[in-house]
Amino acid sequence: MARPPWPCEVQKAFWRCVAAGASTESAAVAVGVSRAVAYRWFAASGGVMPAREIRASLSASSCSHGRRLGPADREEIAHLKRLGRSVTQIAEAVGFHEATVCRELRRNTSGDRYRATTAQTLADTRARRSKPAKLASHARLRAEVERRLEHNESPEQIANRLPLDFPDDPEMRVSHETIYTSIFVQGRGALRRDLAGHLRTGRAMRKPRAQARARREAEWHGSPLRNVISISERPAEVEDRAVPGHWEGDLIIGAGSASAIGTVVERATGFLLLLHLPGDHTAVTMQTAICEQMARLPDTLRQTLTWDRGSEMTNHAQIAEATGLTIYFADPASPWQRGSNENTNGLLRQYFPKGTDLSLWGPGFLEQVALEMNNRPRKRLGWRTPAEALDALLSEHDNPPGVALTG
Repeated sequence: MARPPWPCEVQKAFWRCVAAGASTESAAVAVGVSRAVAYRWFAASGGVMPAREIRASLSASSCSHGRRLGPADREEIAHLKRLGRSVTQIAEAVGFHEATVCRELRRNTSGDRYRATTAQTLADTRARRSKPAKLASHARLRAEVERRLEHNESPEQIANRLPLDFPDDPEMRVSHETIYTSIFVQGRGALRRDLAGHLRTGRAMRKPRAQARARREAEWHGSPLRNVISISERPAEVEDRAVPGHWEGDLIIGAGSASAIGTVVERATGFLLLLHLPGDHTAVTMQTAICEQMARLPDTLRQTLTWDRGSEMTNHAQIAEATGLTIYFADPASPWQRGSNENTNGLLRQYFPKGTDLSLWGPGFLEQVALEMNNRPRKRLGWRTPAEALDALLSEHDNPPGVALTG
């Protein structure tokens, strides 16, 4: 006889544990299910917390000053409306945006009368009703999204580009979260599952961010770096991107962490340097690669370098002395502090997929990839290329003659 399904409360508790940062195994132990059951739940949802669990967690409290109105909020709205308060006054009293209160009253007022219990019942009914996935019911939109995914555009790029390409067609709109859900979540498969291979990560499911953050913090806790300068001490001119010569760096790692490529990105322009790391990515190899690359640049472009807290930068003091760079280190588990580098590394994974041997690529191929990246038009540069933008900045800051950067 087949085992009856697990109660919904057990699944909700499992997803709350995952959302809090617990691993799949730890969450399974916490709620009393086997690892096999937990992995089946996780895979079936593509690593995305199911919408019903999200709704339940949002409505669990009798007073929800989060994303959704709760019963107590609706009682307060009804009371204030009877007193003749304006929408602005009601919104301020209940702590929600005016648009939320206005929409609530428009949807749930009957005969100029708003009843809290009736409004809550209607809201619960709307939340429970089955809704077809947008990409499943709009064939033209689905075909356009699939075409763009096949051309390696990210869901966020697609979602923001569609209004520009179809300004007069409101049907050609979709959020990036809807695209992700349509790829990852079984039963919502409006998009082909194989399109996950065109995403930057190449993963077939999403990873909880809290788990990744906890893992990074544990790794950095034992970092061998000493006498580092924190990013908090970095000068303000680095932030405004007006002056060239401030770089961000990191590694992209190959299969089994046995190989790596160094990536160094200029903040103002996005200009990219790739570091060939033959044999290994130890501190000595990294020191040699950075010093050789930086020696090819004029002094104007050797100002600061901001790096992750990896052990490959153990010799940061020697690198700083040899290159003239002031080296800063980002805080643990804070990749957004090196946003230019993180974004570029995501783009580079289309050339160097995860789980592959990066030692196969020699310095000639790395230079070709960097050249292609540096001559790709960028929106934030007004559709100029990083090479063009860097040349322009250098011209403004007395670039020494004879330095070729565009290739």
